[in-house]
Amino acid sequence: MQFVNLKARVLVTTVLGVLLVGCHSFDGLTPTLQPTPSAGSAKLLAVSLTEGFEVGTTSPKGSYDISPTGSASGDNVTLPSGSWNLYDALIGNLSGDRRAGSWSARIRNTGKITMLFNTASGISTVTVKHATYGTDAASQWGLWYSTNSGSTWTQTGSNVTTTTTLQTQTFTLNVSGTVRLEIRKLTGATNRINIDDIVVNDYAGGGTPTPTGKKFLFDASKYENAGNADWLIDADGTESVPTYTGGTTVESKAQRYPTPSYTGITASTSETYWKGGISAWAVELVKRGNLVETLPAGTAITYGNTANAQDLSNYDVYVVVEPNRLFTASEKTAIMNFVANGGGLMLIADHTAPSLTGTDPNGYLPSDRDGDGADSPRVLNDLMTNNGINNNNPFGFRVDYIDIDEQPTTKVYTGTNTNAQKVLNGVAGTASKLAFYAGTSATLYPTNNATVQGLFWRMGSTLNGTTGVMALLSTYGSGRIVFVGDSSPADDGTGDTNDTLFNGWSGDAPSGYTSHPALHINASLWLAKLQ
Repeated sequence: MQFVNLKARVLVTTVLGVLLVGCHSFDGLTPTLQPTPSAGSAKLLAVSLTEGFEVGTTSPKGSYDISPTGSASGDNVTLPSGSWNLYDALIGNLSGDRRAGSWSARIRNTGKITMLFNTASGISTVTVKHATYGTDAASQWGLWYSTNSGSTWTQTGSNVTTTTTLQTQTFTLNVSGTVRLEIRKLTGATNRINIDDIVVNDYAGGGTPTPTGKKFLFDASKYENAGNADWLIDADGTESVPTYTGGTTVESKAQRYPTPSYTGITASTSETYWKGGISAWAVELVKRGNLVETLPAGTAITYGNTANAQDLSNYDVYVVVEPNRLFTASEKTAIMNFVANGGGLMLIADHTAPSLTGTDPNGYLPSDRDGDGADSPRVLNDLMTNNGINNNNPFGFRVDYIDIDEQPTTKVYTGTNTNAQKVLNGVAGTASKLAFYAGTSATLYPTNNATVQGLFWRMGSTLNGTTGVMALLSTYGSGRIVFVGDSSPADDGTGDTNDTLFNGWSGDAPSGYTSHPALHINASLWLAKLQ
């Protein structure tokens, strides 16, 4: 939802108006490509290489140097991505090794990590996670690339200084042809650094992403644009939308394909390329080689209907941000079957109250923006308890009927759940904070679904507990689900000029809650089974 002055809560009438119309939405990040590839055949060409140093139970190189000292062949190791040379470096999992998973590379002195193979489709961007080892002092490192199989090397970007927190550094190369990489530790003497999760993106010419990635469908069929909300990725038209007070307002209307075409997006394209409250999310997915579309108002939600061009079977991930209308019986059946058969489902809710009429004694307010008697928590709970297939919270959680603020929480999961680590520490960076501005939480029911896993909790809740959960994930059948209890973190502050929007994506106040993009992009890629 949108940011709200908490002091205004004492002004019930004013607050009611603000909160009911205040959570923004955005739908409109779809390429004007026609036709697009089916989800079953889509392959992500933009990400050509990932190396997370996940080597199993035993390190293939547990010593910095292999006898005889300085020998090249002794430092060669085979990793999941290919063959690498680790000079004055090893792969470790000690308590001092900062890592996103179980293992990371550790470099000392002026050691280096070198690819012994080439990428064949060039490199547009490279991301690398880095940190100091244990209590060591800071060091600097740099990234080099070679276009002649290692005969000569060129540094890209500036030297990078490590900190005690695992950070993600991005380099833009835009180099075509065959390329390989080398990471060199430059300063700090015997102080050690950790390197993890190296991600290489293809160069498709001019920085344009390869349009053959996973397909994301953003819902705009349930009045996600009602009131002051604008949860669209792009909107070129207008429509009359009911309001909670009665009557209608003119709101922006999303179309299937966002304009201008996705083909104009490069690594430096601003999210304002498209006009929607969640355009930043969509533009970033396209930069990573994926396709995005909107399900416009009036379009059917089906699964297995070959006559429907936007049938869910044509997509990898279905994104629903603060729906204001209940799904029909057939729509709920379609969604459940889509997930059970391997689809990814992203669900985002907003604040509410135990009753939809007025404010309750705790000051909780519903967010029924179109006045039909259902707000997003009720829509999602109805999906999970009234779908005709499994009505017993099959995803392992239920949305709470409350209205909360956390600005921010840092109570984040730190355990060994592999899926949780991929969402919290994936290729888009580390998600360490989550801010809510009038959102809701969830209660977990692991007895209904043992895969449900909390990601963030309220500061006053128990870490790893079943209550006060602000974000979570689970699996169902062969599909995956992610839930976030507030739309504010996805709001990029742009969209319908008639709405008051706020930047919770990267500029929320007070500043510093910069892990919102990491959470949403990592979650999206995990849902699409890209990490």
